[in-house]
Amino acid sequence: MKKLILVVLVAFAAVSAFAEKAESKTETKSEAIVLSLSGNVIDEVSGEALVGVEVKVEGTDVKAYTDFDGHFVIDNVKAGNCKLVASYTSYNKAEKSLKVDTKSNQVKIELQASK
Repeated sequence: MKKLILVVLVAFAAVSAFAEKAESKTETKSEAIVLSLSGNVIDEVSGEALVGVEVKVEGTDVKAYTDFDGHFVIDNVKAGNCKLVASYTSYNKAEKSLKVDTKSNQVKIELQASK
């Protein structure tokens, strides 16, 4: 009976150790491709910063809102091509396609007032 318990405990420890190694490798890969992107949203005509504009990564729930200077930061953006959609009351939606990589991820979005 003691041998059976010992075998079960050793098997459990081996499975636990393997699961931790596999989990840490997965986390490292996904962390490497997640980046931040930032930018400003302004009025196309006046050049003034727009406060409270929703800037969203199309096809995801990842979004941010502009601050008092029209600045936004979006974290957890996967590397690669993406499309940002900026929407604000009394303005037309603006879409901006870009490539997110480890280099500069600064975006300038100009919104046009709706007529």
